Order: sequence, then structure tokens, then C-alpha cells
Amino acid sequence: MYEKKIAADIFWIGVNDRTTDLFEGLWPIERTGISYNSYAIKDKKNTVIDLAKAFKTDDFLSQISAIFPLSEIDYIILNHMEPDHTGVIKTLRMLSPDAEILCTQKAVQMLSDYYGITDGIKIVNDGDTLDIGSRKLSFHTVPFVHWPETMVTYDPQTKTLFSCDAFGGYGALHGGLFDDEYPDIEYYEKESLRYYANIVAKFATPVQNAIKKLADVEIECIAPSHGLVWRKSPSRIVELYSKWAEYGKTGGDKGITLLYGSMYGNTEIMMNAVSDGIASTGLIPRTFDVARVHTSYMLPALLVNKGVIVGAPTYEASLFPYMSVILEKAALKNIKNKTAVYFGSYGWSKGALKKTLELTEPLGWEYIETFEFAGGPTQEDIKKGYDLGRKIAEAVS
Repeated sequence: MYEKKIAADIFWIGVNDRTTDLFEGLWPIERTGISYNSYAIKDKKNTVIDLAKAFKTDDFLSQISAIFPLSEIDYIILNHMEPDHTGVIKTLRMLSPDAEILCTQKAVQMLSDYYGITDGIKIVNDGDTLDIGSRKLSFHTVPFVHWPETMVTYDPQTKTLFSCDAFGGYGALHGGLFDDEYPDIEYYEKESLRYYANIVAKFATPVQNAIKKLADVEIECIAPSHGLVWRKSPSRIVELYSKWAEYGKTGGDKGITLLYGSMYGNTEIMMNAVSDGIASTGLIPRTFDVARVHTSYMLPALLVNKGVIVGAPTYEASLFPYMSVILEKAALKNIKNKTAVYFGSYGWSKGALKKTLELTEPLGWEYIETFEFAGGPTQEDIKKGYDLGRKIAEAVS
């Protein structure tokens, strides 16, 4: 097997996953795949940084064996305990019994809980270093990016940051490892945003804290556990993560995400009127039918756009169920401080508006107007919807 070098004596030993349908059992990746990036440093003390998901054990072990024998691994560094980064650890421990596992204090109990591993562990604290021969690796804790035990590892010799989930993204790697190898870098940036919105958005403040903490570390390469290795423009992915984290405070940029659901077409008629009103100002909304689009794809738009429109009918004296799902996910991911409007149809009872306000109240969404109509919309209602679209477009401009 051939070697894939990151830098002098540093190798990519990760694996691509193009068969998993749902990442974390939640987020669709059947179209994009994902990489589990792991790294090997060949030095006086052979070191492996982060691992892979258990069902890729054979591929993963073959990658290591191409660099050095499994029996000659001295250190296994676990930056983060989630099973997509540690799943192969039980097998690797059996094949590399003398390897010492390095992790934070909070990871120790997780090693026992997940894998029954309680010995051969070295606890590292913030700022600790590890001499592996020609270099001293350093460790920096970044709690809640995105679990409490998380740390990153830094190689000062090559100025490489092994950042685990931080600065990661969806998307299997298609031969190339680095950002400068892909002419369609926008694809990976888009998938990094979706990954951030799905996985990391809840922890925006810890992300910002981690970026500030590492600001004085000289970084020329960022090697995350998912997605591209950033060697040409490592600052680019940091800037993107910083911007996305800031949206939790600012509410996002100029733009509108229009979420709608419709049972018999009445709310959809109003949605079209609202869309026309928005478009008349020169702004085009990102529109999603909540019954037919997975929340994974709606969350990025909700995160980046300041304006949100909730268009949904009353269903059994409450909110259209698929709309409840996306609003609950928005609350879970702390999608805050939006400028919003609501509209929707009702039949024998109202209830959708009340539930919408209840779900989004903790998020600080400011509703500049709400509009409910009975049954099908009248021409007057449609005109009101058009004006509603113009009003929110002007509010976020």
C-alpha cells in the first residue's frame, strides 16, 4: 500500500465511508459520504492520532501497517471519545498491547464505559507536551467542541493542528487530501457548513473560546477528523467556523429562510404570495417544504439567514408536525435571534401559532407579524401575504 503524506513523517491513515446513510444516526450523508481522518507520525516513538469507526477496522489497520507495524505503536492519542473516532480502539489495543493511550481526564471514564479499557492510559492536561523524538507534541483542551473531554494536538515542527471535530466537514475525500487539490472547494465549504449546523452549532460559544485560545499558536496546516486537510488556507476554515459561531449572537446575514408545510394547498397558496412579496424587493428566499426536506439541509439556511418565515397550518389544534420537528431541531442547535413572521391556515380550531411561539420563545426570535386565516385564503388574504413578504424582506435588509 502506498503512503499518503501530510508532512515530513506525518501520514494520513484515515478511511472513507461511502455506505453509511445517517451520520450519528441522524444526518443524511448517503450522497456525500464522510471521511474518518486519522494520522500517524513516524518518529522515535511511533504515534497514532485519532482513530476510526469500528466497521472500518480492517481498512484502518491496513493503513497503519503501511507506515509501521502495529506492534511498534508507542502512543495512541485520543482527542475525542465519540465512537466514530475511537471505534477501532479495542482491536487496536489487542494488536498493540504496549501502546500507551493519551487522553484528557474526562475521557478516562468514557474509555471504560464504551470499551472496558482501564489501563495503559496516560492523562494529559492543558498545555502538556509529549516528546516523541524529533518533536514535542502539545495538547490543548477545547471542552465542548463538541464533547466535554475534547482536546486538540499540535505539532510545532510542521505547525500542524490535529483538530478532531473542530473545523471538520461532511464529504468523502476523492483521492486528494488537501484544500488546494480541489477546484470545487465550495462544495466542501458548503458541506462544512452543514456539518457545523448539524453537529457543532449548539456549542457556538465553546467554538469561539477555542478559536481565541489557539489564536497565538502558529498554524500552517489544520488536519481535522472529517473532511479536507487545510494546508493552503488553514485560516479560511477558521474564519468560516468563527463566522458561523457568531451567527448565534447576531442572528445571521441578510437573507430569509422560508419554511412551509401544507396539507391541502391552502398554506402553500399563501407561501407563494409571501415569496412573491419577498422577491419584489430583490431578495430571493431559501424555501423548504418541511414535510419533504430533511432537517439537516434546513438547519444551515436557518443558521446563516437573519430572517425566518414559518408557514404552517394548524393540525389537531397544534402545529403541523413536520414544522414542529424543524423548530425543535432549531432550538436544540441554539439557532437564535431571528427576525420572523408566521402565517398559516386553520380549520375547526387554531393552535399552530401558539405552538410556534412556544417552540421558538427560548430562542429570542422576534416576530414582526403573524397571520392566520380560516380555510382557503381570500384575495384580500393573498394581498396581505404579499405585503408580509415585503415587510420581512425590508426588515432584514
